[in-house]
Amino acid sequence: MAALHKRVPQHETGTELDINPLYFREKSCDIPRYRLPEHGVLPRTALQIVRDELILDGNARLNLATFVTTWMEPEAEQLMAECSPKNMIDKDEYPQTAELEHRCVNILGHLWNAPHEEAVGCSTTGSSEACMLGGMAMLWRWRAKRRTEAKDTSRPNIVMGTNVQVCWEKFCRYWDVEPRYVPVVPGRYHLGAPEAAALCDENTIGVVVILGSTMDGSYEPVAAVDTELSRLAATPGGPDVPIHVDGASGGFVAPFLQPELEWDFRIPRVVSINTSGHKYGLVYPGVGWIIWRGEEYLPQELVFKVNYLGGEMPTFALNFSRPGAQVAAQYYNFLRLGYSGYKNVQQTCQDIARHLAGEIATMGPFELLSDGSDLPVFAFKLRDDITGFSVFDVSERLRTRGWQVPAYTFPENLTDMAVMRIVVRNGFSMDLANLLLDDFRLHLKYLEKVQPMTQLPPELQHKRESFAH
Repeated sequence: MAALHKRVPQHETGTELDINPLYFREKSCDIPRYRLPEHGVLPRTALQIVRDELILDGNARLNLATFVTTWMEPEAEQLMAECSPKNMIDKDEYPQTAELEHRCVNILGHLWNAPHEEAVGCSTTGSSEACMLGGMAMLWRWRAKRRTEAKDTSRPNIVMGTNVQVCWEKFCRYWDVEPRYVPVVPGRYHLGAPEAAALCDENTIGVVVILGSTMDGSYEPVAAVDTELSRLAATPGGPDVPIHVDGASGGFVAPFLQPELEWDFRIPRVVSINTSGHKYGLVYPGVGWIIWRGEEYLPQELVFKVNYLGGEMPTFALNFSRPGAQVAAQYYNFLRLGYSGYKNVQQTCQDIARHLAGEIATMGPFELLSDGSDLPVFAFKLRDDITGFSVFDVSERLRTRGWQVPAYTFPENLTDMAVMRIVVRNGFSMDLANLLLDDFRLHLKYLEKVQPMTQLPPELQHKRESFAH
């Protein structure tokens, strides 16, 4: 998700970077921050200037906030460097890169029990784009059905939990679809099946079910939603509502850790599934995937036949040019790990997550909301009787040692509940987990003895109240 940046006033765009004179082999030159310098510098000079700026970034290995992959093998990094110049969209010039994408789509289709020999799908820049494509396909199919019935198409809606990722809110705004939210409640921190069905009507294009909520790592009940929607469809005049599974994280976890769980194309109403290759698919950002149950669920008017650089190519994407590196790296992981390798990686992550959750639950002040038994992710809050400090204070204390453990409030209906969340990814070892636990204990002792300054200046309050999942 790209941030918006404002133009810096002209009087603030002058020479501001203070460059160590040891870096320069050329004559001294001005290095402005917000406009092009008059002259360039040597490659090593530019490299060192940028590196010096980036030392202020956090340590990716200690980032327990992000779901995104922060470590890959040197061989994978080398492959990505070799494939970065290849334009993924130019399938005529780079046909074998296109073939690797084709194989990845089929591998995922098989992993998710797609009913056809060849799955229908494509790579994307991430799950946000993939979700947009899944939503568009449901919207176009709903419109087409309504038109054949000579019915109004002006008021589409989509049903989802208030815990959805912001990309679904963007979809609704961009394509003028009414979002209908199932609120979270104490004890149920994601979509409920009866509650979702109750919001559906003839204008509902679909229900979004998340396989791995970013709020607490829990799976939403795909099979139960399917049952409730089938019950609704069986009533006189009841709508026939499809399901899109947002498997941004769980699409690469459930097949390996919970293979008996029916959430994928084994569920009759699931028409499309997306996932992030750059999350538990173990690839650096950005790559996502979306698969449809069959060609009939991807309206052909959304697929463009593009004559590009000498070859005709069908494409369905919001983006066009992008590097082939991430797709090649995804196929590398499939070859490198296989089913057993992915299972071992995800099981190790879950073992560490459950170890952390169990230890944090015994520390005294904390209460678990989830324990890592779905995704290797869990959330926890302070007990109601703990009033001397907040989870924001704990999060800030942990940052003094480099740990990035986010604290945030839940969405509407539970905004008074502040929690912390830990995401365990490949590369975060049991040794690091135990060091984190030691720091938790250390900082809790400090906070229990010293009254923290829980009130931040107004300009910093927003950093406590929100968190980009």
